Amino acid sequence: MSGVETIPEYLSPYSRAAWRTLDPVARQLILVRLLRSVAQGALAVDFTLYLRARGWSAAAVGLLLMAGGLAGAALSLLVGVLSDRVGRRLFLIVYETGLSIGTLAVIALPATWILVATAALFGFGRGANGSSGPFAPAEQAWLAQRIPGERRGTVFSLNAGIQFAGMGVGSLLAAVLPHLLPGRHGSAAYLPLFVLNLVVALINLWQIWRLREEKPLPEPQAASSADGHRSTDRTVQQRENRALFLLTIVNMVNSLGVGLVAPLLPYWFAVRFGVGPELIGPVYSLTFFLTGLSSLAVGRLSQRIGLVRSIVLPRLVGVVLLVLIPFTPSFALAAALYVARSIVNRGSVGARQAFSVGLVRDRRRGLASSLNAVSWNVPAALGPAVAGYLIGLGALFWPFLLAAALQLGYVVLFPAVLGRYERHQPQAAD
Repeated sequence: MSGVETIPEYLSPYSRAAWRTLDPVARQLILVRLLRSVAQGALAVDFTLYLRARGWSAAAVGLLLMAGGLAGAALSLLVGVLSDRVGRRLFLIVYETGLSIGTLAVIALPATWILVATAALFGFGRGANGSSGPFAPAEQAWLAQRIPGERRGTVFSLNAGIQFAGMGVGSLLAAVLPHLLPGRHGSAAYLPLFVLNLVVALINLWQIWRLREEKPLPEPQAASSADGHRSTDRTVQQRENRALFLLTIVNMVNSLGVGLVAPLLPYWFAVRFGVGPELIGPVYSLTFFLTGLSSLAVGRLSQRIGLVRSIVLPRLVGVVLLVLIPFTPSFALAAALYVARSIVNRGSVGARQAFSVGLVRDRRRGLASSLNAVSWNVPAALGPAVAGYLIGLGALFWPFLLAAALQLGYVVLFPAVLGRYERHQPQAAD
């Protein structure tokens, strides 16, 4: 793997010197995702509020977010499998091109069908932390290909931390974007939100176009030992398939719980406390910035106690905080609990990504990333529809309680089912 170095133990994995030892393509992919996360941070706050300004009910908003999740799941599986064969760069170019065209169409002609099609295909409002929607498996596999196995936990946590910083900047922008155009009110005031997303998509398209990709190399095999190699490969593949199946099941429990709360939370804040983007935006911004720092801390923690425990222990605290949020009497207290929960819960994103791509060899990482995405997107897509229905009925606490029960199940299942695979990450195959 050209351009990649290991770093001395005394050197901080998050130092400038460590950053310079990363492969240039890996650095560029991380920076692309940073810029994308700024735009998505603004969408995470303002998009559901924009739909509310257009007169959409909570149930209708939930159904649109569900459609986005299901469309992303269907596409991500196809993208992951194909990217292992034809390379990953092409899919990111397609994503940024499609996002540019779709966002431009929303700006020029904000008809409902154009808005629905673009939002569903590109996951508007789902708070994707800078990922490339259904094309994220290709992006994640490409990044993993450029990072040595022993550095994957810290680099993926660094990537997540940078993403959260970008989401924080975007959330701050979300507080001011609807006020940038004097005289514009209602849904028309949100035009700068889509302009921001268009500009970011065009810049990222240019950045990705300039990158060059080395396609995954086939596994080496000597002619004299071909039969033995095929037997070993079949055994390894069976173990990988079993691990991926178990990861899929466990992820589905977690993602359904997340989908019940996260996408509609700005809408819930607006209904429960009557607040708008000028208050919700700064709360989200603080949340993302602190979560970014938490992600870096989890990356360090994973080196000491392992990926599995660094994923599970913080999420147990997050379950308790999630239960408390709907019963708070004020927006300030609910926001404080939300910030605290995000710090302990979402800070493990990088560790989870590193664990999932480490379950298989490089030539199957697109598949692994796509299965990870599907197992996340399908249940998470159902969550907003259920939560929107409950919010519409006035049952504002039930989405949180159901989500907490599911995430507690994830905390129990993850180490019990997947803990054994931490000892068998395929480092040698990287």
